[in-house]
Amino acid sequence: MRNSLILLMLCAFAPAARPQQQAFAQQQAFAQQQGPGSSQTLAHRTDIPHDSPVTLAGDEWGGSGATIRGGAYAIDVKLALSLRNSSQRRVRGVTLTVMAQEATPGGKGSLSVPSLDVAPGETFTVRGDLHLLRPIGAESSPMVEVSLDGILFDDLTFYGPNKLLSRRTMMVWELEARRDRQYFRSLLEQSGRQGLQKAMLASLTRDADRPQFGVQMVRGRATNTDGEKDVRFAFLHLPDAPVEPMDGVARVAGNEARAPKLVVRNRSGRVVRHLEMGWIVRDQQGREFLAASLPYEMRLPPRSSAQILQDASLRFDPRTSLEGMTGYVATVEFMDGSLWIPSRADLDDPTLRRVVSPSPEEQRLVQIYRKRGLNAVMDELKRFTN
Repeated sequence: MRNSLILLMLCAFAPAARPQQQAFAQQQAFAQQQGPGSSQTLAHRTDIPHDSPVTLAGDEWGGSGATIRGGAYAIDVKLALSLRNSSQRRVRGVTLTVMAQEATPGGKGSLSVPSLDVAPGETFTVRGDLHLLRPIGAESSPMVEVSLDGILFDDLTFYGPNKLLSRRTMMVWELEARRDRQYFRSLLEQSGRQGLQKAMLASLTRDADRPQFGVQMVRGRATNTDGEKDVRFAFLHLPDAPVEPMDGVARVAGNEARAPKLVVRNRSGRVVRHLEMGWIVRDQQGREFLAASLPYEMRLPPRSSAQILQDASLRFDPRTSLEGMTGYVATVEFMDGSLWIPSRADLDDPTLRRVVSPSPEEQRLVQIYRKRGLNAVMDELKRFTN
């Protein structure tokens, strides 16, 4: 009788399993019961902070699911989130984090939408189709969580944790969008409908003719060092760029280039904290293409120089032999958070015009032209005030 009473007391005071542990146990049980290729409904959550300037108006996850492959879940995320602008400012861009597992390669993705113009009280939709991985033993619930990384407004203020450094990316997109809309508006004023249409057709032609080459960027040592040699960079000098590349070299062997080493000078009167360099390569047939944009975090005082290194390798198709390299300044961020981007005149350089893709805004306007015609593009240019 006494032993029974002690057992009852122990059961009464045993802590209940937490929901997270229950979900984890359910996932493991499912994995043990099902074989490879088995699928399950995707448990998900959308986490928008209570003080966020956008609120969740609705979500659709139809077609999402998880399939067991080896020791992991292969997760297909198909979602459409409806967000409402609850602020008094116009939303220009938004970035969301889509997380299956923080530490797993392929366990995290993001969704970004630039070139928005969402007025206070209006709703907009963020759509995504992502493929993620998650170990079966990962102890977290739900299986996928969507969270807000950042929102950019029309006054260039920003809200969000910025864990993905989305502020910088969305700022660049917004500055490019303003630059390109102003260019097309000026073209319309100076050359009329015919001039604008000619620019739309030229953009379509350049996009179709732009060379496409398979390239993989990897961190660390190259796999091919036989016959490796130093190849010096040539540089495109953009007159208004606040940073000037002075010298540069990379190690090249066959179809691989690695360890770019550059010397740059800050020509401005402000401290530079971030620099992005475009890396253009030329193959044995004389074809040029933009291979990568290399980011550098730094603290470069006004009118001073520094050597910057990047522990990265570019790997191309084995049939490709690299013959030359050209670098140019793609983005500069100052210590106060303001940014510099190339002007339309800079982008009119023959090399850049041939290899650099248009901004997301120019691509959007060209797609409007293709689908709805020139009048729709003109209406779109009028809709934005900057």
